[in-house]
Amino acid sequence: MSKSPLAIARACLQAYADKDRATIEALIDDDFHFTSPLDNALDRATYFKICWPNSAAMMSFENVYEFEQGERAFIVYEVQMTTGKRFRNSEVYTVRHGKLVATEVYFGWDVPHKVPSGTHSDKQG
Repeated sequence: MSKSPLAIARACLQAYADKDRATIEALIDDDFHFTSPLDNALDRATYFKICWPNSAAMMSFENVYEFEQGERAFIVYEVQMTTGKRFRNSEVYTVRHGKLVATEVYFGWDVPHKVPSGTHSDKQG
């Protein structure tokens, strides 16, 4: 029996925290694509070349919200970096036949938020 999309998504995030490339490679399909505000449908090889090195600076993930619907898992998480910085992202994972075939990342904000509560900033970044 294959794992649920949410279980596979959680395992991928844990592989980043554990720096366990063998585990994440086993979870990701050959036809995988990764999209974020900086990346448009990267293939599997390009994803590992560009994104995997970020695992070195990631200490842990705390899943804030999780939801699963059909072949998709949705997670909002906070990352603790080795530098002490924290930030929040949202991701949508698509799983077919027990393998991750797509990830969409929506960048969040720093924790704590840089903009004072109840205010707006026109500055990007």
